[in-house]
Amino acid sequence: MTIWKLRNNNPLRKSYVTNNIKLKEFDALIRITVEMSKYLYPYIREILKSKEDIEENSAIWNDFNRRFIELIKERFNIDSVRVKKLLNQDENDEIIIKSLLILSFCISNHGYQKLKNFLYDF
Repeated sequence: MTIWKLRNNNPLRKSYVTNNIKLKEFDALIRITVEMSKYLYPYIREILKSKEDIEENSAIWNDFNRRFIELIKERFNIDSVRVKKLLNQDENDEIIIKSLLILSFCISNHGYQKLKNFLYDF
């Protein structure tokens, strides 16, 4: 239940709540993300591979990109400039690829630390 409530701390969401997230909660979310990236790694890898060879595997990339945009429109505040950037087809490919690469790097033994360092530097 706590994790469900924490998602509202995202300022890009429609139902944004201004709560400070505790360090333990932040660490727990990182750990969950790392574990999910390990589980989803084959799918993440297939998406990245499809982008690399867009002519042969365009369906995978296009399906993923379409679903990504649908979720953003459904859950995020589309009036926000930052959200509009995510929805901009010219700019969102770079954001998506970077996000997927970061998640794919999380499957290593030091995935937790890598993601934590990335998020602190973000």
